[in-house]
Amino acid sequence: MKAQHIYDQDAPKKPVNLTVNADLLRIAKGTGINLSQTFEEAVLAKVRSSLEEQWLEESKEAIVSYNARIERNGVFGASKRRF
Repeated sequence: MKAQHIYDQDAPKKPVNLTVNADLLRIAKGTGINLSQTFEEAVLAKVRSSLEEQWLEESKEAIVSYNARIERNGVFGASKRRF
């Protein structure tokens, strides 16, 4: 099964200008860190976190309602469980 991605991984690369601490950059380059890959991974982590927070905020009312229903009525089939 193919993993789903939140962005088009085949989209063309685009150059960007960034500012970074010069000493940190020197050390990173000296250790062979791929800065482009590291940047993409860091941005992806932030985007995922932001989208998760957004979804939780948008779904807050439904989650509260669902939890209240489960508290009130229990989980479907709970009486049939053997554990």
